[in-house]
Amino acid sequence: MVTKPPASDIDETRIGVSAPKKKAVGVPAVLHALQIANEQMGLVRSAQTLLRINQKDGFDCPGCAWPEEDRRHVAEFCENGAKAVAEEATLRRIGPEFFAAHSVDDLRGHDDWWLGQQGRLTHPMLLDEGATHYRPVSWDDALDVVADALRELDDPDAAVFYTSGRTSNEAAFLYQLLVRGLGTNNLPDCSNMCHESSGSALTETIGIGKGTVSIDDIHEADLLIVAGQNPGTNHPRMLSALEKAKQRGARIIAVNPLPEAGLLRFENPQTPRGVLLGGTAIADSFLQIRSGGDQGLFQAIGKHLLEAQERDGGVLDLDFIAAHTSGIDAYRRAMTAVPWSELERATGIDEAGLREVGEAVRTSRATIVCWAMGLTQHKHSVPTLREVVNALLLQGNIGRPGAGVCPVRGHSNVQGDRTVGIYEKPGDDFLDALDREFSFRSPREHGFDTVAAIRAMRDDRVRFFLGMGGNFVSATPDTAVVEAGMARVDLTVHVSTKLNRSHTVTGRRALILPTLGRTDRDRRGGTDQRVTVEDSMGAVHASRGRLAPPADDLLSEVAIIARLCERVFSGGAPAGRPGAGGGVSHAGDPERGLPERGIIEDETPDAAGIDTPADPGGVEANVPHADWAALERDYALIRGHIARVIPGFEEYEARIQKGRTFFLPNGPRDARRFATEDGSARFTVNPLEYPVIPPGRLLLQTLRSHDQYNTTIYGKDDRYRGISGGRRVVLVNADDIRDLGLRADQIVDLVSEWRGADGAMQERRAESFRVVAYDTPRGNAAAYYPETNVLVPLDSVADVSGTPTSKAVIVRLEARASV
Repeated sequence: MVTKPPASDIDETRIGVSAPKKKAVGVPAVLHALQIANEQMGLVRSAQTLLRINQKDGFDCPGCAWPEEDRRHVAEFCENGAKAVAEEATLRRIGPEFFAAHSVDDLRGHDDWWLGQQGRLTHPMLLDEGATHYRPVSWDDALDVVADALRELDDPDAAVFYTSGRTSNEAAFLYQLLVRGLGTNNLPDCSNMCHESSGSALTETIGIGKGTVSIDDIHEADLLIVAGQNPGTNHPRMLSALEKAKQRGARIIAVNPLPEAGLLRFENPQTPRGVLLGGTAIADSFLQIRSGGDQGLFQAIGKHLLEAQERDGGVLDLDFIAAHTSGIDAYRRAMTAVPWSELERATGIDEAGLREVGEAVRTSRATIVCWAMGLTQHKHSVPTLREVVNALLLQGNIGRPGAGVCPVRGHSNVQGDRTVGIYEKPGDDFLDALDREFSFRSPREHGFDTVAAIRAMRDDRVRFFLGMGGNFVSATPDTAVVEAGMARVDLTVHVSTKLNRSHTVTGRRALILPTLGRTDRDRRGGTDQRVTVEDSMGAVHASRGRLAPPADDLLSEVAIIARLCERVFSGGAPAGRPGAGGGVSHAGDPERGLPERGIIEDETPDAAGIDTPADPGGVEANVPHADWAALERDYALIRGHIARVIPGFEEYEARIQKGRTFFLPNGPRDARRFATEDGSARFTVNPLEYPVIPPGRLLLQTLRSHDQYNTTIYGKDDRYRGISGGRRVVLVNADDIRDLGLRADQIVDLVSEWRGADGAMQERRAESFRVVAYDTPRGNAAAYYPETNVLVPLDSVADVSGTPTSKAVIVRLEARASV
């Protein structure tokens, strides 16, 4: 059975509220996943597709980036993975007749759920300047429109190229080559809005912007601290790994403002215990911390360990500290100076509770800290994550089994995209190797990250925008500013599988280029092509779809980019391309600190160690040189280029044969080697910061519902939190509701307050949210994005990383007049 798309948007007046769940997954999750799969794909297609998710001869789930074990289950997917696949493999279709029936204004009036439920895009669609409807165009005409716009740019920095985390390594590498061939590093990506803070902190302290653990380390850990993360909704397969760790004797501490069902109890539907015996209690303790108080928690852990060492000895790994770290003396002095009373105020947890966590760390043989957006989207996120590293370094918990840092990436290849060059601040080693491989001179000036790109659009400095996947308008902060900025762009282009909000908020002209998804067969050059992805723990593996594409002439992302390269570069340098390489200076901010690098500087070989292609001879234009048609026909040729440019990908093709996984080099994990400024893992001193909430206000965090992945809305419910039939709710402590003079179920507007650089108070408004009494710390509230992205000020970003502060929005609640 395949149901028709919905005829109307979510009716927010029909929201139901019940008690939150105390357990996650189980039979209800299986039934819900199968229901959605059947509605989108039908019974036979569902079986054919779901059994290939994350299998060695199958395709990588387009959802989260949680890794697989070498030995796979028959059903190697979770509820949200099944929903993500059903969305992509749906039998619903959007052709030219749909766009003829719906004007852009009509589409803009629908919500994100309705747009996403319409089906797969099948045909290139062009919105002419002044037109009310998209119209169909041929692939040649569509790509000519893009290529002509690029070649006519007076300044390559007037173009912005966004990337989502679903783009494969092959497409991402070719994409960044196109962009740098044009003469700019304007490569904002979704990582700028999520784990950029992780990359900034980890690069500075341990020399690599990635985690240092494997899936086996999770199983072997003695203590796991899961902070600012909701695996039950966002990374459900992580629960299986936590369950295995528990069965081996691990202790788990959950740290979060909201109690999340997945960290309370997990009913594994693939085991008798999960189905018949009530499952496994995951968290041994739940620490209900105030939003933004995590820096205080990890300072408390460090302070407790230092005090225990001073009192009893034998607590710290003094050999590791002496051999592999720097800065311990300054760190010790700073922790001695911070009072416990201040740590209590920061966290909302008394000293006894903080010391209890510190004692769990002290007695642990091997500790891992896992985190996600709850730690990365605050003004002081980078100092917070430096403190995570500090606490782990004290006991040598980096570079040994069962221990380390574990930033859990949210999208299936967001880390891989960064590794192969999607980055606005690339290192010279990478650019030098790229130049040798393709016989050109790439630009060295830093480009726009996501926030800088929005500012440039706002300031009328962007003429061209291309989004490689994703939903830029709904994913970014300060929605009104983003929409106004997009309207100023001459041409906006989106490479997409499904309809989304970004297709309705356009430049003067707009193009939608439909593309293959992970589940689709990609046949090029007479052969079924495969792509590769990197998971959240630095492992690379192959992915190959098997379903017939939604349209016979649908192009892959690789094919689209290769054809653009052929059009743009075959006739010489684009009009705006500097002849000697290097774009003009713009808003790249050198004060933001060290970048998140996918490439480890101390593991980059000398120039002599990289094969240099023969000089093409007689070509004066400074553009990359390659056989673009050959790269479109055979993705193995792209992997060959990657292997010669990026350390760790040697023998790339052989290593992904038969679905094998290989790990990229990781200095801290592999050899306790740290590519920092002084060659050591660095203890850092970070003055304690935490949000101070004005009287009568709340600190709002934006979050996902359970029927949601990033900006894709699968359904109307948040089953684990007890919300059904709608999304416009704000979760507030019952005592705060009373003190604010409100009542549960009342309809309010959320009004954010932000003092700008000029000192003036700014306000942003999100209308008509239902107040729900919920177990949150006093002064904290939560609501779903993208509906609340409008409240996040563009200029409210994390220090160093520039990540929007979506977990720290000061709001007041205004009651709406009764109708």
